[in-house]
Amino acid sequence: QVQLVESGGGSVQVGDSLTLSCAASWAYNTFCLGWFRQAPGKEAEGIATINEDGETDYAKSVQGRFTIRRIIANNTLYLQMDNLQPEDTGIYYCARRDWWRLCPAAEAPKYNHHGQGTQVTVSS
Repeated sequence: QVQLVESGGGSVQVGDSLTLSCAASWAYNTFCLGWFRQAPGKEAEGIATINEDGETDYAKSVQGRFTIRRIIANNTLYLQMDNLQPEDTGIYYCARRDWWRLCPAAEAPKYNHHGQGTQVTVSS
């Protein structure tokens, strides 16, 4: 059974930090976990992924500000977001890709499964 449940969203000010969590199940054939976001009126944007070996990939828009990590022991995926900007506002989803070993951040919106999302709002 697939489980992807996001939490940790909220309303913050420019420059603040926020950490999102995702209670994530993965199977023997799960190779990628990641995050993507959806801003109003815009296409979904893949922002960060991590593969089975712990290798990460980030969108240029968040490189250096966001950090993805996973804690296998408690089946949790995190997204640490620093120096948040208004353009980071959106609904954030965690996602899981099965069977396919390549994990580019840009493809996160196309992964096999995703959660219900958590809202992040950044105000200036």
